[in-house]
Amino acid sequence: MSETLLFVMTSHADLGDSGIRTGTWMEELASAYYIAIDAGADVRLASIKGGAAPIDPASLEQPWFTAVGKRFQQDLQARDALAATIRLAEVDPAAFDAVYFVGGAGAAWDFPDDKDVKRVVESIDRAGGVLSGVCHGVLGITAATSRDGTPLVAGKKVTAVSNAEEVITTFDTVVPVLPEDRLVELGGIYSKA
Repeated sequence: MSETLLFVMTSHADLGDSGIRTGTWMEELASAYYIAIDAGADVRLASIKGGAAPIDPASLEQPWFTAVGKRFQQDLQARDALAATIRLAEVDPAAFDAVYFVGGAGAAWDFPDDKDVKRVVESIDRAGGVLSGVCHGVLGITAATSRDGTPLVAGKKVTAVSNAEEVITTFDTVVPVLPEDRLVELGGIYSKA
């Protein structure tokens, strides 16, 4: 029996009031998607609002747009899933073995405090499933708590996009939540390469 994985993406498309578009980072979606699909997993795409999930336009430019991103864009089934993501409020977490929060700066707006993100994470965690995320996507795990009410990340080894990387991109002055700061505030044992 194959595993059923839930990939959660942002529905947020504006990089604050900068006039720049954002969304999910294509490489962070496509790379994980094909690792899972090629291993025989059943992957379902969801987003906060459902429907078409925005892709960060910068992730479709060189040098960031890789062969796996191009594979995703040429894959009719993947494109259809991206155009019609499941609304997270409609997701039954019991149907999934794992959740992966896809990165992209948009996640800094709609992942940290969303009640359905919290519900999905806590349900999958309590069922013994796998919680994962990349870059800004890790913010999807930060609202969740353990059964005793402590932050789920407290005392755990965690990583995400670093404050130093945010400064390089100037996102530190735009995004409402810096993943490194949030993880540390919640008691996570943060490290970066």
